[in-house]
Amino acid sequence: MITHGPSDGGLEKIEIALLLEGIYRRYGYDFRNYAFASIRRRIWHRIQMEGLSTVSSLQERVMHHTEAFHRLIGDLVIPVTEMFRDPDTFLALRRDVIPLLRKLPYIRIWHAGCSTGEEVHSMSILLHEEGVLDKTRIYATDINESALQKAKEGIIPLEKMKQYTKNYQAAGGMQSFSDYYDSDQGIVRLKPFLRRNIVIARHNLVTDRSFNEFHVIMCRNVMIYFNSQLRSQVHKLLYDSLAREGFLVVGGKESISFTPLAERYETRNDQHRIFRKLR
Repeated sequence: MITHGPSDGGLEKIEIALLLEGIYRRYGYDFRNYAFASIRRRIWHRIQMEGLSTVSSLQERVMHHTEAFHRLIGDLVIPVTEMFRDPDTFLALRRDVIPLLRKLPYIRIWHAGCSTGEEVHSMSILLHEEGVLDKTRIYATDINESALQKAKEGIIPLEKMKQYTKNYQAAGGMQSFSDYYDSDQGIVRLKPFLRRNIVIARHNLVTDRSFNEFHVIMCRNVMIYFNSQLRSQVHKLLYDSLAREGFLVVGGKESISFTPLAERYETRNDQHRIFRKLR
């Protein structure tokens, strides 16, 4: 694996800036304010995989061949997710948030950066067990269209079933995890009723606007790849998309503490990064 680029760091930065600008203008994906070290590493991985030697040569290929662009997107947007990921967070939602949502006549939840949908379907199971799924609409969005297609299919990797079952139990699961899927010839598919109230669509947190008002927004382990400017921009979008007294849930290594909007939230659960909008 290539772990460093050309010796001329100044030239490399120019090339990467031009590549990201080209992607934005050509395809509408904006990676210009992603954390540089992370995106640089992924770009060089793609350069190696394409059999190229410079960022500029990758730019030429990506600009002229959409297939190459989609291969690069697969590197820049790495889907990392699992059913009931960080089960203690789902347990906290079950105990601290759902009882408050139960009082609402209708519930809207947004999973921003949903990847292949495992955590979205986990939420659906949780809401079903708590008796509020029928009055909930879950919006699942991501910029990666291939990941969204997998989310729509609702297929669980067979080799991950043991871990997912363990996560479900640790998240306070009330039934057998096997009640929520069908297995046939090595393919495990979630039951259709879990997907009935889920809307899956492409949405870019960097370039798109708010599209509804939500009572809960799950945006976990997405902003760790952004620089401070982009994090502030996305936090503004999430804040504007939350209903009054709505809940924002971010990743374990993320926080609202150093954002301009920190004073507009109360910390509901600091350990699991659950915040509640005050106004």
